[in-house]
Amino acid sequence: MTDIEHPEVFHSLPVLTLPGPAESSTAPLPAADAVAWRLESAWRDGLTFAALWQHFLDTVDTAGVQALLIGPWWQDEYEPFAPVVELLSAHVDRFPALRAIFLADVVSEECELSWLEMADITPVIEAFPQLEELTVRGCGEYMQDQERLALRPVRHESLKSLRFESGGLAADVVRAIGASELPALERLELWLGVSFYGGDTTVADLAPLLSGGRFPKLRHLGLQNSEIQDEIAAAVASAPVVAQLESLSLAMGTLSDTGAQALLDGQPLTHLTSLDLHHHYITDALISRIQDLLPPQGVHVDLDEADYWDPEDDEPRYVSVDE
Repeated sequence: MTDIEHPEVFHSLPVLTLPGPAESSTAPLPAADAVAWRLESAWRDGLTFAALWQHFLDTVDTAGVQALLIGPWWQDEYEPFAPVVELLSAHVDRFPALRAIFLADVVSEECELSWLEMADITPVIEAFPQLEELTVRGCGEYMQDQERLALRPVRHESLKSLRFESGGLAADVVRAIGASELPALERLELWLGVSFYGGDTTVADLAPLLSGGRFPKLRHLGLQNSEIQDEIAAAVASAPVVAQLESLSLAMGTLSDTGAQALLDGQPLTHLTSLDLHHHYITDALISRIQDLLPPQGVHVDLDEADYWDPEDDEPRYVSVDE
């Protein structure tokens, strides 16, 4: 798994992992609004997430907490995320200042992305009407009987940034986003992943996002980490939403000359400040054409992590993050 790390900064605040109740420390905790609080209970001497959560409520003035990250929440075995959702939703009155949440801040050394036991995260969005930033990490259904990530269409007046990091984002989640009313949304980033890990999204599922009428304030769109990156690029090339964007990412996926040519033949992209295509399979000739069309003094184009691929071979192309 690449491109997956624990953030050191979240919602413009430094991240601090809350010490457990059994961990002695002479240093006082910072002010509640000075850091983004990260909670993790795994591998901490039998500490359950419920106990850690109560410790958080007892030791931090949660009325001032602005940003919260949920790290590994299980004990000896991976556990579903639903009880965490229930705790968050049940204590919404304790977090009047909360503006940013990161659900499942977990890296591969702790649990592979596709193994995370997720849940329906809709109650979190509904419980916090002042929420401005939401990041969710986790896949669709991979293992038998695994609890999968789910979302229902919502209306939310305050959400400005929505990011799903997945090695296989289920189409019903993508369709729920497209059916949601998010009038304040400025940034949307979806890691679509691969079918083997539950990523069954099609270009048709993305149609509401590409129409340009769904999210009037959208300025950044990321449709990335996909095994159908060429098809997505072809759809984006004529998508009305592009005209309102300031930045666009089709990075981390299997983008080849086919998708690159579609972008070159499509609508102008010179109004963008940045175009992120890193981790791709575009040949040098097409790279040069993109750079000529979008000079760096106008549009910053990220074409790093180029990989070689021969379309006449049977070798597959790989996305950046899957398992």
